[in-house]
Amino acid sequence: MTLPFMIGVLGSPVSWYMRDLVRAAGETSGVQIIPLAFDRLQAASLERSSVSSALAMESHEPSKPTESMPLDALDAVLVRTMPLGSLEQVIFRMNALHVAEQLGVPILNGPRCLEICIDKWLTIQRARHVGLLTPKTICCQGREEAIEAWHQLGEDCVVKPIFGGEGRGIVRVTDYDMAWRVFSTLSQIQAVMYVQEFLPNEGYDLRLLVLDDELFCVRRHGNGNWRANVSQGGEAKRFEPTFEQAEIAYRAARAVGGWMVGVDLIETLDGRTMLIEVNAVPGWRATGAAVEQDIAMRLIQKLRDR
Repeated sequence: MTLPFMIGVLGSPVSWYMRDLVRAAGETSGVQIIPLAFDRLQAASLERSSVSSALAMESHEPSKPTESMPLDALDAVLVRTMPLGSLEQVIFRMNALHVAEQLGVPILNGPRCLEICIDKWLTIQRARHVGLLTPKTICCQGREEAIEAWHQLGEDCVVKPIFGGEGRGIVRVTDYDMAWRVFSTLSQIQAVMYVQEFLPNEGYDLRLLVLDDELFCVRRHGNGNWRANVSQGGEAKRFEPTFEQAEIAYRAARAVGGWMVGVDLIETLDGRTMLIEVNAVPGWRATGAAVEQDIAMRLIQKLRDR
């Protein structure tokens, strides 16, 4: 009897992506999706090192023991999201993934890729290091330094959470009073201030979803909102990338060590193509609908091919 190809998914068991992966696996012979709980990871250094996780459920019952799944019993592990936790918990979870990877568990994307892409500043530095164009960006930790950065970058800047996604918490700052209020607030909560020049554009950005050696590309229109994220009301439409845009996407994926990443680009009014961000846990629902492709199915097929 042939054993199923088992894919562990670290993420929410009730999410749209889990349902989509389970649906695609059900339509693929010999594939099984195993939902895993990120906050139930544990590692052991005994006679033999190991990393395991409890199976994810809709809710955990402390009085009821949960089955543990060794990660090295799986054919692949997909990382989709990490729940909130203390600094200790987050560091341990990432280190557990590093250990699992060292033990030969195929983790996609790998922990180093996750660490790079979670940090927008580090992502920009990796992109610049390989020669990709990125917006002028200043990272600092104090109000006065941030206001000086705002002046230096043309007094029209985008302030983003250094950790975050889907366009949440992003503010465009265009006058001094707003700058003082925004940077004072961020300073009070001891946030790192990620200050980036605003790039005039035609009101859309580009999402190039890299899946191994394939590209799925959409143009995201903001419909009046300068943020074009679909989660913020943007609309995704299929487009064919230029050779330059495709090359940027693949180079960005290599720069962060990603196998499946979302590369966000902006075409500026002066004709430049700038890399904005690289997402190591990209969604595919809007992209798949726009390009009329079953991306969950392609994802599973490519995992098996590996």
